[in-house]
Amino acid sequence: MKILYFAWLRERIGLAEEEVAPPAEVATVADLARWLAGRDEAHAYAFENAAVVRAALDRRHVKPDAALAGVREVAFFPPMTGG
Repeated sequence: MKILYFAWLRERIGLAEEEVAPPAEVATVADLARWLAGRDEAHAYAFENAAVVRAALDRRHVKPDAALAGVREVAFFPPMTGG
């Protein structure tokens, strides 16, 4: 699965993207964020306030309880404002 990081998430982690193979128990976006946060200090820092982090699965915005089954790409980004 390809993970993309944008804005301050990218800066905190030090990567724009990475390929990961999460374990089977990682079934939702929220599970993935928790699993990533447990990988190292940089990921933990990026996801320290996971409630504000937004996600898209295969370029479609989703909620944290969205299932990861069959997903090829997950993008994480901070909240956006319009105007």
